[in-house]
Amino acid sequence: MAQAQKRAADRQEAAPALGIGMVGYAFMGAAHSQGWRTVGRVFDLPVRPRLAAVCGRDPAAVRAAANRHGWAAAETDWRDLVARDDVQLVDICTPGDSHAEIAIAALEAGKHVLCEKPLANTVAEAEAMAAAAARARARGQVAMVGFNYRRVPAMTYARRMIAEGRLGVLRHVRVAYLQDWLVDPAFPLTWRLQRAHAGSGALGDLGAHIVDLAQYLAGERLVGVSALTETFVRERPLPAGASAGLSAPGGAERGAVTVDDAAVFTGRLASGALATFETTRMAAGRKNALRLEINGERGSLSFDLERLNELSFHDQTEPARSAGFRRILVTEQDHPYLEAWWPPGHALGYEHTFTHQARDLVDAIASGTEPAPSFEDGLQVQRVLAAVEESAEKNAVYTPVTV
Repeated sequence: MAQAQKRAADRQEAAPALGIGMVGYAFMGAAHSQGWRTVGRVFDLPVRPRLAAVCGRDPAAVRAAANRHGWAAAETDWRDLVARDDVQLVDICTPGDSHAEIAIAALEAGKHVLCEKPLANTVAEAEAMAAAAARARARGQVAMVGFNYRRVPAMTYARRMIAEGRLGVLRHVRVAYLQDWLVDPAFPLTWRLQRAHAGSGALGDLGAHIVDLAQYLAGERLVGVSALTETFVRERPLPAGASAGLSAPGGAERGAVTVDDAAVFTGRLASGALATFETTRMAAGRKNALRLEINGERGSLSFDLERLNELSFHDQTEPARSAGFRRILVTEQDHPYLEAWWPPGHALGYEHTFTHQARDLVDAIASGTEPAPSFEDGLQVQRVLAAVEESAEKNAVYTPVTV
């Protein structure tokens, strides 16, 4: 393994460079930096990603991020980053309200683009981005959405099993994505809780992932949804240094939460299979709990992100006396992405999904093929999210039962 990685590193030194420029350097920026910094040291790539520049508005903070994560330069205006001659790909890790402007400008400037999910804050913005990507595609550029959970090897392998017919005709898809970081009502009003910046709450932040995963695994799209959403804590303290908001008792400055805390919805896939979804940031004790199960006529698959190297598989065609769910440890060399990593049984983690994402995007650029998920795929997810919000608005009025 060490010799293979050394040979790959030697070939990388001789490969042409692909300059990466990243806008945003916080949580997602750090994760993407890890992917770009690692990918050429693990996989044998046709081009060599080079961390050319990172961009953020705070000069000291972005310079510190550049030093920490290995970026050659720092910018404070994304327009300057897009204009750089040493940047061929723009990686967007900013809040959703800036995705459309940056992505369209980068595509029109001749750059490839990677944009974090959800693609945009509105369907109209996502449509404009998809149209810009289509025009750029004709010029040989590519654009991809960062749904990194597709790149968990167990998820990629599950997709392969389903496509091969191991579950037969699908009947049920159920997915839940639960977090707890908003349980405390004293948690401050960050940008993720403001519609103007985030577009939506748990629905866009977490729901985008599970909508994409459900459609990716099933190999088909949702054609209808019925939904409920709720905001449990409707006002929160303003962060230190924020502009004044609503005055609460005692003089504490507070502002309105303008996004959902949780969403639950049902859906129907094109084949007629039924899907159920739950997403919340108010599930006490759940840190990043993404769980799914898919049932078909020939068997079932389940997955838990907290055990991300494993699938649970039931083969309905086996005799009842020996049938039951069994564990598949997805660490073999012929499992997706594992040919470049460690010996069987040596587990991977969350950060590896960004390395795999970078590899797939680089391969698409070098081969001139459409990456997946494309901006068109991101637009379709955006339309589902908008349909969920529309359905929730229609279902919002209820009459409490009084005793």
